[in-house]
Amino acid sequence: MFFSSQEPTTLPEQLQEAAKYIKKLQTDLERMKQKKDSLMGVERWKNTTTSGRSNEPKSPEIQIHEMGSSLVIGLTTDTNSSRFIFNHTIRILHEEGAEIASASFSVVDDTVFHTIHLTIGDESAPDYEAASRISERLNKFVDAAADA
Repeated sequence: MFFSSQEPTTLPEQLQEAAKYIKKLQTDLERMKQKKDSLMGVERWKNTTTSGRSNEPKSPEIQIHEMGSSLVIGLTTDTNSSRFIFNHTIRILHEEGAEIASASFSVVDDTVFHTIHLTIGDESAPDYEAASRISERLNKFVDAAADA
């Protein structure tokens, strides 16, 4: 048989253990929030202002995933430049002859996440050159917008 050698704890000891446990949970929660933000691609700018946000705009970022005759474009911008960058991206896609199947966005704090699904060519004859041209043009545009 196993006997516990621990004696009953006093109320102050129990309260101290409870306080330690709550602090551990708070630390774990903050760590999980940071991990969630990093997985979502959100950078939190900390500032000494009362709002806790920096006035520094977030540089636009783009990710392009090719799947046969389909492309999925992920575009991350700040709320101030979101409309301009999105509209210019759509114009480039139309100039390259892409057919936009859907476009959506979501906003988290001051960051806008756009997702654009499009097709180039058709399933039987994907236009790989178009995918390369689109990728090159969009990356150049986003790089130029980031430098501006």
